[in-house]
Amino acid sequence: MSEQHKAAARAVFDVWNDGRLERLDALIAPHVVHHDPYDPHGADGLVGMKQTIASVRARFPALRLTVEDQIVEDDQVATRSTGRLASGRAIAGITIDRFEDGKIVEAWRSMVPLDTSQ
Repeated sequence: MSEQHKAAARAVFDVWNDGRLERLDALIAPHVVHHDPYDPHGADGLVGMKQTIASVRARFPALRLTVEDQIVEDDQVATRSTGRLASGRAIAGITIDRFEDGKIVEAWRSMVPLDTSQ
């Protein structure tokens, strides 16, 4: 199951990159809660997650995220990612996804700029 969970968590990053929000239906539970203090849709389930991704992609259409590392423990996958904005600014993130019945039901996400001088 751990390889399936890693693949599902990685596929969510693909959606951030390509904007194909319909792919989330197979990966994310409708009642998902995503804990991100900067996400106004964090408690709005799958619909809210789609809104968040769509709004971030609209604001930063050239954003590309790359999965760097993944660690699996029981029903959770921790993913370390990096990204780059069109401005060249680099970001790094950590996401922890918790799975039930093969879908993400809870996610913790934190992203920060790598170079705060810009």
